[in-house]
Parts: sequence; C-alpha cells; structure tokens
Amino acid sequence: MKKTALVLGVIATLAVIAYSQRASIAGRIMDVGLERMMGANLIADLDDGLHLTLCGAGGPMPAPKASGPCVAVVAGEQFFVVDTGTDGPRNLGRMNYPIGDLDGVFITHFHSDHIDGLGELSTLRWAAGDNTSPLPVYGPTGVEKVVEAFNAAYSQDFVYRHEHHGDTVAPMSGAGMTAIAFDVPAKDELTVVYEKDGLKVEMLVVDHFPIDPAVGYRFSYKGRTLLISGDTTKQANLQAFSEGIDLLVHEALAPNLLLRMNAAAKKIGNPIMAKITYDVLDYHTSPVEAAEIARDAKVGHLLYYHIVPPMVIPGQDALFLDGAEDIFPAYTIGQDGVSFSLPANSSEIIKTRIGL
Repeated sequence: MKKTALVLGVIATLAVIAYSQRASIAGRIMDVGLERMMGANLIADLDDGLHLTLCGAGGPMPAPKASGPCVAVVAGEQFFVVDTGTDGPRNLGRMNYPIGDLDGVFITHFHSDHIDGLGELSTLRWAAGDNTSPLPVYGPTGVEKVVEAFNAAYSQDFVYRHEHHGDTVAPMSGAGMTAIAFDVPAKDELTVVYEKDGLKVEMLVVDHFPIDPAVGYRFSYKGRTLLISGDTTKQANLQAFSEGIDLLVHEALAPNLLLRMNAAAKKIGNPIMAKITYDVLDYHTSPVEAAEIARDAKVGHLLYYHIVPPMVIPGQDALFLDGAEDIFPAYTIGQDGVSFSLPANSSEIIKTRIGL
C-alpha cells in the first residue's frame, strides 16, 4: 500500500508540474510540428507514376467525410486538380499537397458544387507559391465566363494582398486565373487538352442534361491510365474510353436512397426537398450502372465519388451499393482523402490512403 501511495503521489506531483508548464510544453511541441508541417511536401515523397486523391468525395449535400467534388492527380512532378468543390482546397493542405506548385485545374461542368472552391484554390496557389502567372483553368467552352467572374469577385483581394505582402508573396502578375477553353468533342472522339512531360489529358463528352456542356477527363502517363467521369448518366462512350484502364473514378447516386428521402420529404410536407430528390434521379449514374461500366470495360479498379446521398449511418454502404458489389467487386466507396498510386510502367494498383 505504501508503494502504491508513493507512486500515486509521484504521478500527481508530475501532473501538477506538467499542468503548470503546459504553455511551455505546448510551445516546444508546436515549434517542432510547425517545422515539419511547413516543410512537408507529399508530391516529393511519391514514386514516379500516376497518383490520385479525392480531395472531395461528395456532392452538393453536406457530409461528414465527403466534401464537394475535387480530385487531385499527380503525374511525375506535375500536379492538377479536377473540379474544386467546397473544402477541397483545404483538404489538399491537410494532406500536405504543395498548393503553390499546382499546375492547373480541369473543370467538368459549371454546377456550383464543382466550381465553388476555385477562388480559394487560386488564391492559395498564388500566395503559397510566389507564382508570377495566373492559375490555368481548363474546361469546355464557357469556362471563360466562370474564370472572368471569379477574377472580378477577387479583384479587390488581389490589391489587398499585394499591398500587404508585396511581390515576395503576391506578385500581381500571378493573381487569379486564366481560362483555356475547348469545344466539346463528339461522342466517339477524345480531345487532347494538355500534353507535357509524358502526361496526356483528354476530354470526353458526357450526358448531364440539361447541364451542357459536361465532360470527363482521361489521364495517361507512362503506361498508366485513369478516367474521371464528372457528372453523367450511364454512357456507352465513357465505357469505350474506359476500356482496360487502371482506375475508373465514377460518380454515383443511389436512386433507392433518394427515393427514401423523397418519401420522407413528402411525409413531413417539404415540397422543395421532394422535388429536388425526384429531379436529380434522371441525370446521374447509379452504383449498379457504374459497376456495369467497370465490369464491361474490364477496368482495374472502380472508385465511386460524388457520393449522393451522404453516407452518415453504419450499414448505409450496403444500401448505397444495392448489389453493385456483386457486379464488380474491385471497388472503393470514396471519402475525403482516399488515395491510389499507379506506379509507372507496371500493373500495380495501390490504395495508399483510406481517408483523412
């Protein structure tokens, strides 16, 4: 008993000392952590190949583990983002992506949930990287209007930051974005929208009617290929251009769950949610349909993203899939932070991160 009392006494004394010195201890820990954080660069640690991370796995509805649609793609030392949904730019920072090194953004279509992070992303890239030229934003015709409007909205911010920090941080020549627009290709065609240092990015048309234009993107680098669908119904041309690719990143909306939401909205007398949950059913792809595309195209792995509705309760994944797992078993239901690596000139598909 005496030994126990002595040990407890020592522990209590140490706890009191630690509490009284908590600010000093926290400061030392913070100093070490800040040095590591500020020096972190995820891309520098990657092997050569094609790498993909969901910086946003969700759609327009708020979700605990799925921010607005945002996909980061790294090919060698080149770094791009496809769509910039809410909180996507901050998720990139949380994962130690060097936003100042961002080479460009590809936009699939102009729905708000796919572009509402553009202003923040371009500002972070400008201020974090001492960039002397604007952020390139690639997309279908119409992207010029989007970029022009964001630049106008942020124009006073450009002035503030430059006056405060000067050219060391915020050279005016690097403020904002510049649009690089392409005509949407025919259904049986691909349009090359970027090609450099072994990376080729091609645009394909998808069907998100009445949203027009709407496109997806295929990335190819050193024998590895991935395709990002954007928002679309099930499309034969998307399946054709996915033939034999390593990774298919396909949007997925679960009709069975939306119909439950529709019934609940009607029951409580919410006509707005009742209409929304019905209207969205006809311009998205179900998990089962995406699985059929992956199976028939013989892709290496299927990553579901733009998850609708949000995954919020245990066991919901089974309801969401609704049998899709039996059609194509090599799948992952996306959430923020899920990452894959496709090493150059190999056939490996490596899941490197399961979430944030």
